[in-house]
Amino acid sequence: MKSTPPVSPETKLSSSDPKSVIKWHSYNDGMALGKEKKKKIFLNFYADWCGYCKQMDSKTFRDKSVISYMNENFIPVRVNADKEMKIAAEYEVRGLPVSWFIAESGESIGSQPGYIPPETLLPILKYIHTDSYKKMSFDKFAKE
Repeated sequence: MKSTPPVSPETKLSSSDPKSVIKWHSYNDGMALGKEKKKKIFLNFYADWCGYCKQMDSKTFRDKSVISYMNENFIPVRVNADKEMKIAAEYEVRGLPVSWFIAESGESIGSQPGYIPPETLLPILKYIHTDSYKKMSFDKFAKE
């Protein structure tokens, strides 16, 4: 079985297929870009030693539907909680992985702790992107 290399903030888009990977940004660049482009931010905290983070790297963040929706509708940001402790403390990160959803204004919408499989993350992304979180619960949204 072939080992899949981890996805990191340094991962660059392939010039031949721009939809093949998530275009991760650093925290400062991503937050500025979100405001500039008036896009919501998907903020993922991880650590190199975290097993569930690696699982998100190899499954969730390699899913073509997640990649396409994320790159088109969000500014994806990744933060290594061990290296960026000040940012992790600002978001009160207690366990990893944890994913935050940030409004265009920079205000926090909410967070989802733990491993999120692609079949769960995609509907959450749609729920947040379409502003449905302002009108209904996620459970109601998921049933529609």
